[in-house]
Amino acid sequence: MRKFNYYWLLSIIPLLFIIWFFVTKNENKPLRTLPYFGPKNFSGKSDTSYHKISAFSFTNQFGKTFTNNEVKNKIYVTEFFFTTCKTICPIMNNNLEKVYATFKADTNFLILSHTVDPEIDSVSVLKAYADFRKVTTTNWQFVTGSKKELYKMARKAYLLDNTKGTGDDEDFVHTQNFALIDKEGHIRGFYDGTIATEIDKLILEINLLKQEYEFKNK
Repeated sequence: MRKFNYYWLLSIIPLLFIIWFFVTKNENKPLRTLPYFGPKNFSGKSDTSYHKISAFSFTNQFGKTFTNNEVKNKIYVTEFFFTTCKTICPIMNNNLEKVYATFKADTNFLILSHTVDPEIDSVSVLKAYADFRKVTTTNWQFVTGSKKELYKMARKAYLLDNTKGTGDDEDFVHTQNFALIDKEGHIRGFYDGTIATEIDKLILEINLLKQEYEFKNK
């Protein structure tokens, strides 16, 4: 009868422990983390301050003031559009309907759509547009306000338009890009809102960002 090889057992135990360690370690980590976009401020060897969305105050489709406090501790997607647009905006918002449907029940997520044509897109027009899009929850906000402030947000805060302008009568922003913003107000992704595969990527990366927070809260 062959004797049991205890030396073999002793040699395999450390290997099994190493495998177990890396498997359980990776189970507790998010699949991957998203990068940060925008200019960074360096205040020391290890202290980095990432670009952050500035304070804002607009009016939503319900006629209520909507400020940066409303997106505090929320993941959100932002865009700039106008209701009378016949080119890229309908495609963008058709695609955003898919995002809205995916996260409709998530109270820690929302879509923030800014008009770039506030003279036309009044509160009542935005409400009618939201109804047309079958938006039944507060997870999709449509906002209007000062053209100068709206354009400043598009260019300086969300970095969605690189044209120069002051938001005067001759100025116009027309961008198909979306930005993904985390709970601290940092930009974590840019997406072409007219491309279906980019929308799939956006949905995936929203889930990755949610996973990051789940990991942090463990």
